[in-house]
Amino acid sequence: MSTFPEYANLDLAGIHKAVLAKWKQSHLFEQTLVARKDAEPWIFFEGPPSANGLPGIHHVMGRSLKDVFCRYKTQKGFLVDRKAGWDTHGLPVELGVEKELGITKEDIGKSITIEEYNDACRTAVMRYTGIWKDLTDQMGYWVDMDKPYVTYEPKYMESVWWLLAQLYKKGLIYKGYTIQPYSPKAGTGLSSHELNQPGCYQNVKDNTVVAQFKMINNGQSEALFVLPQYTSLPGRPHRGHCRQIQL
Repeated sequence: MSTFPEYANLDLAGIHKAVLAKWKQSHLFEQTLVARKDAEPWIFFEGPPSANGLPGIHHVMGRSLKDVFCRYKTQKGFLVDRKAGWDTHGLPVELGVEKELGITKEDIGKSITIEEYNDACRTAVMRYTGIWKDLTDQMGYWVDMDKPYVTYEPKYMESVWWLLAQLYKKGLIYKGYTIQPYSPKAGTGLSSHELNQPGCYQNVKDNTVVAQFKMINNGQSEALFVLPQYTSLPGRPHRGHCRQIQL
């Protein structure tokens, strides 16, 4: 007798619901943890999405790949605790709250207290957690969403700073320089997805006046007329030193 169910018609949506219902009824995810409770752990903390926005198909694809590794490690005999998380940091969260409240950064601490602003941000960033949980269930994605880690919690932030301190002590952190887009209004650098926010780019008129003047070669302007010097190799001049003048 076959241990696999037989279907008269190929109803993929019905099969999907039946499999999910069976997993939920038998607490299959929890059984994998109980069965491996004494096994070597393989820790998985999900790279947290931000619940202030709706999930998209790219989240389904990313989570499917994550799930493959977790299930594979479980089948290899590891105890795979899988903790979900919520990313609550980011300029889009702040800008969204400020737009809803009709304020700017300058109003914080004046027309609205810092505590009230932070509370509004905490509420906004968790706005769509119900939709995210529903998507997680529909995907059959096994992850603990009942006790997630949240990036605005002091324990999480202190852990990150502790890790950075360890990297610094090991000499693995160095100071470098890079050119990045910057928001003078927000007082912070901008990431690539923040630059894709609606209204980020605007056409503006730049009124510029350019004045041209003739220069007279005399003692006062002599330095501006210095030409590069070249070596005297026949047919192959090499660039020598030239003076750089900053106007």
